Amino acid sequence: MAEIRVEKVTLDKLDVLQKLSIDTFRETFGYDNTEEELQQFFDDSYTLEQLEKDVTDAESDVRFVLVDGREVGFMKVNWGAAQTEHELENAFEIQRIYILSECQSLGLGKKLFELALDMAKKGGFDWAWLGVWEDNVKAQGFYRKYGFEKFSEHSFEVGDKVDTDWLMRKALKE
Repeated sequence: MAEIRVEKVTLDKLDVLQKLSIDTFRETFGYDNTEEELQQFFDDSYTLEQLEKDVTDAESDVRFVLVDGREVGFMKVNWGAAQTEHELENAFEIQRIYILSECQSLGLGKKLFELALDMAKKGGFDWAWLGVWEDNVKAQGFYRKYGFEKFSEHSFEVGDKVDTDWLMRKALKE
């Protein structure tokens, strides 16, 4: 049986995070974007400088999931000023969870998602929220199973292409 671990991304692993970010985004959204759009997105979001900011931000947490010692996915969560939107008070954003396609049947995305929800609850936040592409019906269904509901929308740019993301939230306190 494979050994599965989750660990914080450290500065000496930024190159691994960059490659994994690009590879998983391309696997997930490459079919719907041109190479130019993808490259522009990578140049904006996945430079080593931007990833260093993400990893060192006191209001973000970036973690790898490893299978038998190999980084195969990651998550990025934010709170406070690090969030990409500020529509909810005392909120915790699950910004990114990506797993290499070859490992997507191992339950790793679910593991990271549940870890993120646990972090939000232990952190005393009122809301957990995330953005999901309006056409990603499978992911929307997954989030609904955890009690998330659509509450808003925002634009998500990949190069010059603008998509619509649903913003979904879950109350963490009764």
